[in-house]
Amino acid sequence: MINEIKNDAKTRMDKCVDATKTQMTKVRTGRAHPSLLDTIKVPYYGSSTPLKQVANISIDDARTLAVSVFDSSMISAVEKAIMSSDLGLNPMSAGAIIRIPLPALTEERRKDLIKVVRAEAENGRISVRNVRRDANSDVKALEKEKECTEDDVRRTEDEIQKFTDIHIKLIDEVLAAKEKELMEF
Repeated sequence: MINEIKNDAKTRMDKCVDATKTQMTKVRTGRAHPSLLDTIKVPYYGSSTPLKQVANISIDDARTLAVSVFDSSMISAVEKAIMSSDLGLNPMSAGAIIRIPLPALTEERRKDLIKVVRAEAENGRISVRNVRRDANSDVKALEKEKECTEDDVRRTEDEIQKFTDIHIKLIDEVLAAKEKELMEF
């Protein structure tokens, strides 16, 4: 039972780190990357469809994305969806290909983005700590039900704390890499 709690905690902490990484990739760094457009949905035959299912997204150069839409009748809908997104991008249609230039980041905007990235990292740390709290309370519940000894509880809490430290360190590494990326360009 204790092993199940430890494995569950480790799995959930891994998911917290992955979710934090995903949130960090959504923060625009001035460098073109297809994942910037992952959150955009396009109205396609009456349903809201992710952009990458109706178009091919590629990188033209360091600051330009190229979107080639599979169905040419969808070009205006794709352009409209990109403009109305909260990314602040301004697409330009060139026939069958939509080019999206990414504006250079100002120093002030970089500092704002670093604040956003730090907040995302803190949310990830909080999630990991919540998993630790849940696992520790599950172990203590086992002790109350006399299914494990006090020594088992201490040992398990120490192991869960080690998992927590490792995962928080991973989140800090992701944060440091993203901050460096933001300040580079």
